[in-house]
Amino acid sequence: MKITRDIQTVTQFKQNASKLVEQVQKTKQPLILTINGKPAVVLQDAESYEAMAARREYDLTVAAINEAMADFDNRENWLTHEEVFAELRERNEIK
Repeated sequence: MKITRDIQTVTQFKQNASKLVEQVQKTKQPLILTINGKPAVVLQDAESYEAMAARREYDLTVAAINEAMADFDNRENWLTHEEVFAELRERNEIK
């Protein structure tokens, strides 16, 4: 990231929107827009955003799988099939 290139004010963005969008598409580096000197939003090219979203989805899936697999190691919390069917009978008022 080049601070002088990749951090701009919203006012500068308004004045140079086409040029700055082209820059983001060319460099694949996000552009940080500031308001009153504080970061407000990030402008990113679509391809990089899609890749980032796919990585995030992958990470969430792996985390969920790891969590589920951890339950396999903790079998003391598992119900037996008799307990499951008894609970289902009770909930559904089946004799």
